[in-house]
Amino acid sequence: MRRRGRPASAEKAEGEPATRDRILGSARTEFGERGYDKASIRAIARGAGVDSALVHHYFGTKEQVFAAAVQGAFAPALGIPDMLLSGSPEEWGEQLVGYVFGIWEDAATRDPLLAILRSAVSNETAAAIFRGLVSRNLLERVAAGLEQVSAGLDEPDAALRVELALAQLVGTAMLRYVIKVEPIASARPEELIPRLAPVVQRHLTG
Repeated sequence: MRRRGRPASAEKAEGEPATRDRILGSARTEFGERGYDKASIRAIARGAGVDSALVHHYFGTKEQVFAAAVQGAFAPALGIPDMLLSGSPEEWGEQLVGYVFGIWEDAATRDPLLAILRSAVSNETAAAIFRGLVSRNLLERVAAGLEQVSAGLDEPDAALRVELALAQLVGTAMLRYVIKVEPIASARPEELIPRLAPVVQRHLTG
């Protein structure tokens, strides 16, 4: 017997873990193609082959759907703090640039991230959600580790250094993968990584 308050479609989807992933995939497509403002729960549900009630059942509001889509798309980057802080500070620049290029060069991780970024740069609500995730899970953790490594040294604020390093990489990603400006768009990663790594290293450790 169906419990009160749960949509019939939710009961039908019980035991189907792929349903949630299908909804998130549809959400990323919808947000990427139409932007946050024009995306709708109804269209997301239609793309996933479910009804709107099931989308609300799993995620709630459109804002919550977007937050879940951001979390999934950004998941590959969440390993950056552990990767950096477990290595030698002298190699952080090369490690960070190589890791980020690995994410962007793989279509499986690049496409969901691109879809989310397109909404984040065009809508403040979407940008705030994305900014909060990046700040909590990436910037703050790396900055805290950087402060421990550089304790006692006369260097700029750790948070600023981390943001400058990421700004270098985000700018490169925008030119290469979003705007596709030549020659950076068609340059091999092996050409770009050695050029970017010293700049990122300088931001991080001086």
